[in-house]
Amino acid sequence: MNGLIIKERWADLILSGEKTWEIRSRVTHHRGTIAIIKSGSGLIYGTAELTDCIKLSKPNFEDTRDKHCIPDGKASEVVNGYKERFAWVLENARKLPEPIPYSHPQGAIIWVRLSEDILGGMNPL
Repeated sequence: MNGLIIKERWADLILSGEKTWEIRSRVTHHRGTIAIIKSGSGLIYGTAELTDCIKLSKPNFEDTRDKHCIPDGKASEVVNGYKERFAWVLENARKLPEPIPYSHPQGAIIWVRLSEDILGGMNPL
């Protein structure tokens, strides 16, 4: 299983079910269950199903705020700062009862490959 590193604010919204699209500047071909890791924490906080990756135009991005939860003030940074925008579609997000520590490899900034022994401790609510 892969773990996706996400800033705390966005990870919390994903795990609460409010945010179903993670906006990134690159396409992903990953699909299936992923772990949700809060950036800088060294902890896995939950899981979600990564089901799709959709390229967004500027108007699409503006019209889908309910899915990505990026407010007006931050939205202009994404629209103007990203050459391209992709929605990584997340479903069935589940928060773990207790976060699980993992060993963060040097240089990992988007994805972390998780070992099998860590995965055994994952029992989302």
